[in-house]
Amino acid sequence: MEQLFLATGIALLLLMALSLYRVIAGPTILDRILGGNVIGTKTTVMLLVIGVLYDNVGMFVDIAIAYAMLNFIATLGATKYFLRRKSIHLEDSP
Repeated sequence: MEQLFLATGIALLLLMALSLYRVIAGPTILDRILGGNVIGTKTTVMLLVIGVLYDNVGMFVDIAIAYAMLNFIATLGATKYFLRRKSIHLEDSP
């Protein structure tokens, strides 16, 4: 069973690397924000998988919930900032 969670953790790391590509090479700011949000969500799941591997799920659930809330607030803040700045669509123009 431990091998299954280890394989899941490795798969999550690979998926996070793909999302990191979207953050770096995203054509628009919104793509970059969404890529960062996906990385944060996968990190939350990764924390839970680590909790199962260390047989201490209770502590890692608390950390994962706090991290998920921070990720959500940061995403909302960044989105609201760039929507107010009206600079989201500057990268789309030639």
